[in-house]
Amino acid sequence: MNRSAAATFSTGRTLAEVRAAGSNVIGINEPQSLRDAAYEAIKHRIITCAFRPGEYINEAYVSATLGIGRTPVHQAIDRLMLEGMLDVIPRKGVIVKPVSLDEIMQIVEVRLLNEGHCVRLAAERADADEIRHLSDILARAKQWIEARNSEQLMLLDREFHGVLARASRNIVLTDVLAKLHDRSLRFWFISLNRPGHHESVQTQHEAILDAIARRDAGGAEQAMRDHIEAFRENLTRNM
Repeated sequence: MNRSAAATFSTGRTLAEVRAAGSNVIGINEPQSLRDAAYEAIKHRIITCAFRPGEYINEAYVSATLGIGRTPVHQAIDRLMLEGMLDVIPRKGVIVKPVSLDEIMQIVEVRLLNEGHCVRLAAERADADEIRHLSDILARAKQWIEARNSEQLMLLDREFHGVLARASRNIVLTDVLAKLHDRSLRFWFISLNRPGHHESVQTQHEAILDAIARRDAGGAEQAMRDHIEAFRENLTRNM
């Protein structure tokens, strides 16, 4: 890995930070948890474009930086390849999957079908705690918009969509959407330069929540479709 890539990598989450963020989930003495820690740390760098699209990553360097053995790192990389975030180029190594307009369009098509249905279910099935959780996320987002903290806003965006998915009460749909949304997030970072982007996303999220709180399934679906179409339009302008 070249020095610029190494410097970029070092700004991402370390193993200690992953442990702290997921202390209720990650038991670091368990092999499965080491795999999860490596997976989350590497994925975070991909999503935030600390690992840039088209950049080669060195497994040994990743292992040393995270303080995790080569085996869990290798397993994490295999998992990220299956999820479409990394590729292996013969005789060259592991590369962060390059961004393509075709992939964006395909992701948007699948999101329109699945997330539209998801919020219809959420409007019917979300309980009061989930609605309060969504409202709390949007309240926190306002603070980070004022601070112009893109990484925190990305994490809240991920949390917002995750709560919506769980509120559908469909485990299979929740799992599908989690993987799909993670693939969308690095494109989210690419679109940050447009003036008013954060404010627009906040308004769109508020419209989705408002429809769910009113138990308006059709309105929630339309608000989600508008949100995803705005995502597509913004990205096609910035690609």
